[in-house]
Amino acid sequence: MNRLLKIFIPLLVVIVLAIILILSCRNSNNPTAPTFYSYEVINTFEHDPNAFTQGLVWENGVLYEGTGLPGHSTLRKVELGTGKVLQKYELPDEFFAEGITIFEDKIIQLTYRSKVGFVYDKKTFKLLREFNYPHEGWGLTHDGKNLIVSDGTPTLYFLDPETFKQISTISVYNKNNRLWGINELEYIDGRIYGNIWPTNRIAIIEPQTGRVTGLVDMTGLLKGQKITRQTDVLNGIAYDPANRRLFVTGKFWPKLYQIKLIPAK
Repeated sequence: MNRLLKIFIPLLVVIVLAIILILSCRNSNNPTAPTFYSYEVINTFEHDPNAFTQGLVWENGVLYEGTGLPGHSTLRKVELGTGKVLQKYELPDEFFAEGITIFEDKIIQLTYRSKVGFVYDKKTFKLLREFNYPHEGWGLTHDGKNLIVSDGTPTLYFLDPETFKQISTISVYNKNNRLWGINELEYIDGRIYGNIWPTNRIAIIEPQTGRVTGLVDMTGLLKGQKITRQTDVLNGIAYDPANRRLFVTGKFWPKLYQIKLIPAK
């Protein structure tokens, strides 16, 4: 009997450990599904319908906006209530400007396929320097330490904000599927929010793992007479941390919206 126990107990331990390992592998291949959100419109504001919005940032009571397309690319300071452009820098015609972010006293702006970015003085919009990167530029934000860049693929790039050298990358997954089309970015409460081109969805991404923890369906935000032949996709996310206000707009949209996210039932 003792001999049987000596044989059986180690065998039982091995079986139990094998079962635990199998279950853990299954769980790792089936990560938690993202939380789905709808939205409530809190406020509606005017927005330049000729602005092909590629980047949007809130700071100290105003919006900073980057617009795209060759010959129409700009950096702007915009009054929230009226959509009035308070300050503007026009990029050379050959550039298709993309995402922007504010880091300390500077504004940083990407370009689409030129593989060059620009650094401006935040107050004067004076161009201070240029930098290069090896991929397309789409969205741009930061986590207080590193710049975070999207290029339309499932990869997000973390860059040093002084040298612009790549520090690390993450691959973004929605459950088991790599997420393509990650566009304009905003860092909010420890998560990366990204427009998913060319959809009406915003993904909420965990920066440590690349896991999509939330998906926001913005279908129906822009309606009726506000939609013209020129109107393009949802793009542009800004956040006011002091008042916890979330703003969104789109390319050639005549309106900008303050919204509240509502978990789907």
